[in-house]
Amino acid sequence: MRLDKYLKVSRLIKRRAAANEACNHERVSVNGKPAKAAYAVKPGDVIEIRFGARLTKVEVLSVAEHATKEGSAALYKELS
Repeated sequence: MRLDKYLKVSRLIKRRAAANEACNHERVSVNGKPAKAAYAVKPGDVIEIRFGARLTKVEVLSVAEHATKEGSAALYKELS
């Protein structure tokens, strides 16, 4: 699954267009490297999202095409 779609499905970023823009401006990195929106996400990847002074770091647990609001939190584990 593409990175921008994963960010939207997992509800880490609200809209896919916003996720795509964040990737284009190098605010999203996967495994320590800046990632493009077309990056193929797989379980075990560590995603970092930077918005201003806020940094969100998560580990991908599973990849699903669709997720409910309640089920979206099961797609990743938040890291400190």
